[in-house]
Amino acid sequence: MEKPDNNFDAPIPGMAMTAELGGRPWQTPPQYPTVEAAIDYYIERMSSDEFSDQLIDILEMGVPVSSLVNIMQTTGAMQGLHTIDVGMLISPVLMEFIMFLGDSAGVKYTTGMEDTDEPRKSMLVNSLNKFKKATKEEKDSTDSMDEENVDMTEEVVPEKEQPSGLMARRS
Repeated sequence: MEKPDNNFDAPIPGMAMTAELGGRPWQTPPQYPTVEAAIDYYIERMSSDEFSDQLIDILEMGVPVSSLVNIMQTTGAMQGLHTIDVGMLISPVLMEFIMFLGDSAGVKYTTGMEDTDEPRKSMLVNSLNKFKKATKEEKDSTDSMDEENVDMTEEVVPEKEQPSGLMARRS
């Protein structure tokens, strides 16, 4: 005969969602309480070759600079590096530095502040278009295969089915 499970030893539902006051990094005093100290921290970190290479790769993917800065400063506030208000104040400086890195690497980037009428394409559509362009160039150079190019940006609208059955109404 098996021993029954003791359900009273289980954690209380929602117990993992709570923490003592001051137990989270953003509830403690920040490591860089001033704007100048926070800017020095980020500029020094972004100046490293490894970080700048990763940043250039992200910019080439089409991620806007403003999105990168928002992620960086929000994460910094969550880690207790600085407060939220300091993060908001350093955002323009971080944007300028990232744009400087993009310009010096010759990367065409978007700031996220452009006023465009057309909706922004997803990264998937951009990747598919790059893939189609690369395969088209490869096809032109080899002329060995004849493939059909499919435009993935168009929506496929299914046709309406006519209702059928005993209670169906005709339109």
